[in-house]
This record gives sequence, C-alpha cells and structure tokens, in this order.
Amino acid sequence: MSRYLIINADDFGMCKSANDAIFDLFETGSVFSSTIMIPCPAADDAVKFAVDHPEYAIGVHLTLTNEWEERWPWGSLTGGKSIENGEGRMWPENEDFEAHCTYDEAIAEVYAQIEKAEKAGMKVVQVDNHMGSLYGMNGRYLMLPKIFKVCKNKGYPFRMCTTPVREYCPEGVDYKLYSLFCHISKVISKLYKVPTPDYLILTDQVACLKHTESYEQFRDAFLEFHSHIREGITETFIHPALDTEELRNITGTWQRRYWEYLLMKDPYTHEFFKNKGIELISYRELIKMKK
Repeated sequence: MSRYLIINADDFGMCKSANDAIFDLFETGSVFSSTIMIPCPAADDAVKFAVDHPEYAIGVHLTLTNEWEERWPWGSLTGGKSIENGEGRMWPENEDFEAHCTYDEAIAEVYAQIEKAEKAGMKVVQVDNHMGSLYGMNGRYLMLPKIFKVCKNKGYPFRMCTTPVREYCPEGVDYKLYSLFCHISKVISKLYKVPTPDYLILTDQVACLKHTESYEQFRDAFLEFHSHIREGITETFIHPALDTEELRNITGTWQRRYWEYLLMKDPYTHEFFKNKGIELISYRELIKMKK
C-alpha cells in the first residue's frame, strides 16, 4: 500500500480571518480538504464559497461547543436548552456539553447543521467534529454510535481513529482506553458502512509542535512528525487563519493558526511530502479507496 495523508483545514467559517486563509489555500491548490463550523458568525460566507466551488472537498465541522464564549460567541441552530448555557451560547468545553446535553437535543442539532449546509446547495463531502465533543469520552458513551448512525443515514464519511498507534494517543489518555476506543470505532464504522481514515493524528496533542519558537521550527517539526505515517490513509488537521487583529482578539492560539496557514502555502511542505512518497489527498479519494 501507499501512504496517503489528509490535512484537513478545520474551523472554516469561524471568522473572516479563517475564511480568507482557507479561500486562498483552496484557490492556490495548497489544501484539499476543509470543514465548516455551521453555527459560527462567518459560516454563511464559507458555505457560499463551497456552493460556488463544488470541485473542492468541503464538509461540515459539527460544532457543539464554543470555547471562546464572550470573545467570539455563537449559539445552536435548534435552541436546545441542554446544549446551551442559558445565555444563548454553546457550552465552552466538552465536559460541560456532555454533563448537560440530552442525546435527542444533541442529535437534533447535528442534523440541523448538516441540513442547513445541504439546503444552501452545498455538496457536503465529509463530516467531522469540533473539539471531539461528540466522541462520548466524558460519560455520554452512546453519543459516538449515534453520530455514526447520522453519517450512515446521510451517506457521509466521518473522521475517527479506528487503528491505535501509541504515538497518536491523546495526551493524558490511558493507551489501553485509547486502543479500546479505536476498536469500538472500527466495529461501529464497519457495522454502519461509514468510511473513516485508518489513522488519526490529533495535531493539537503533538508535543514537538507545542514549544516551537518560529515558523520554520514549527514547519520542520510538523513535517518530521508526519513523515513517519504508516501505509494507508492518515488524517491530521490544522486551523489556518490570517494574522489579523480579529484573530488576535479571539484566541491566544492566533500565531499557531497563522503558522498553519503559512505551512500549507509553503512550496517546501508539498515538495517534502512528495519526496517522502506521501500523497496529500481529500475525502473524495478516501471514499473511492474505501469502496
């Protein structure tokens, strides 16, 4: 087998700074896959872009949390009482969401986000989840099979880890628990015939990327880590955005996000993967391969 890598641009639609970066990355052939945060302030522009450019592999980034709260707030589409904090905003963290949500209101919101994109004329290619809030890791253990069932009903692939790799285990998670989680995900994905990557790298958890002090250090660490992916299809994700006052006012991770934009614009990145025999693909290729 060959080695394939999906580098998904998460958080499309979150703000103008993210949109402008991802518009540019698609239009210059620098990125091949992205997912839109449908409830967010800049989502309509991202959806319009996807509608105008059906040739790009763009999906829905199911969003059930709002980590920036007052600085950059958004609420649900459905107004479910259990999935909002009483002030019209989604819960800030996964633990808050799972502690309060009901399955029915969470799944109703999931369908609403997907169907808003569909009704706008968007050709949804794939579905994934912002912050992993729908993985059921904090007590809502039936959430994951319910999300897989949504993807089965809609006919979309889903981002999920199905094959454990020790170095991909999230920070602070016991490896045995992570392995069990991957096994369960693999069983459910096969049961519902929902295509998934073979491997998933939670880029935010990669230790060597956390302490880089320049773009060049970040780029080289990112490329070195991902140069060791295994045969099959691996997915990793980034959050590219332009360096703007808007972005700096929203999140303290603005510099990392700007570096991730530069990473995909950098010809060295694409030449590096080519030389390593790693092909960058989108979910469209994943769907074909998994069939």
